[in-house]
Amino acid sequence: MSGPYRIVLRRTGGPEVLEVEPIDLPRPGPGEILIRQEAVGLNFIDVYHRTGLYPLPLPTGIGAEGAGLVEAVGEGVEELRPGDRVVYVSRAIGAYASHRSIAADAAVKLPNGIDSELAAATMLKGCTAESLIERCARIEAGETVLVHAAAGGVGLILVQWLKAIGATVIAHAGSPAKAQLAQASGADQALCCPLEGLAAEVRALTAGRGVDVVFDGVGAASWAASLASVARRGLIVSYGNASGPVPPLTVADLVAAGSIFLTRPAMFDYVATRPELERSTARLFEMIAGGAVKVEIGARFGLREAADAHRAIEARSTTGSTVLIP
Repeated sequence: MSGPYRIVLRRTGGPEVLEVEPIDLPRPGPGEILIRQEAVGLNFIDVYHRTGLYPLPLPTGIGAEGAGLVEAVGEGVEELRPGDRVVYVSRAIGAYASHRSIAADAAVKLPNGIDSELAAATMLKGCTAESLIERCARIEAGETVLVHAAAGGVGLILVQWLKAIGATVIAHAGSPAKAQLAQASGADQALCCPLEGLAAEVRALTAGRGVDVVFDGVGAASWAASLASVARRGLIVSYGNASGPVPPLTVADLVAAGSIFLTRPAMFDYVATRPELERSTARLFEMIAGGAVKVEIGARFGLREAADAHRAIEARSTTGSTVLIP
């Protein structure tokens, strides 16, 4: 198949439901830009959309972020022009495509030194890390933080960012190799014990106190460990469901755990306005340019092989970020 194409989802299910279909070259409407995509970011939320955990009207495209070159601009677009290098993350799903028209307000120009692959591997995960650390949990130097899935795309950014601002980081990963990767990225302690024994390890490392904050993107499998690892009046930030949704709980569960706080943030609520998006991406690019955050692209797949990429991320056989190349 030559010419413009996209990945379409006509039914929910396993990776095999991701289909390639040809499309007409999109035309940007008012306030939009047409991007010839050079890289597309793969995120676990794409799996949630594919399986129906986060339902979408069908049929639908899939994917939230990409990067490439602006080929055309619609009426009213003044800040971007053809030839500009841009990256975007958008509530409008459909990034798995060779070409895409999106709202210009969702895209930002790429600074020199950041190519399309790095941008697509970084923006959603990096803006997620920025919002979680700096505006949701408001981590301060000296606090102790537990990071689940610390060798994943978001996890590795969290570990590096937390260390850069002076936090003590306890990382947990699913294998010794992944724990070593988290430790090499700056974690003070990197564990790969079974989740059933994690809280005991965390308590031992913190003189019985527990951690000030837990960043939990795993969900169902890690919830009990998170609850048992957090300090009195600490905070659990439950930001993902890689193993399924967190089981039902009551307010009494928070009291029993030590009058703890719980939040379930979504990145788009922290970049809800153009100024918020610009501030978040500027902070992310600052952390990358300064060397505090280094993003590893652990795997590259052709966009047409998106199903294989989904199988890899669900099997947790990837580390760092994964990109799809149209």
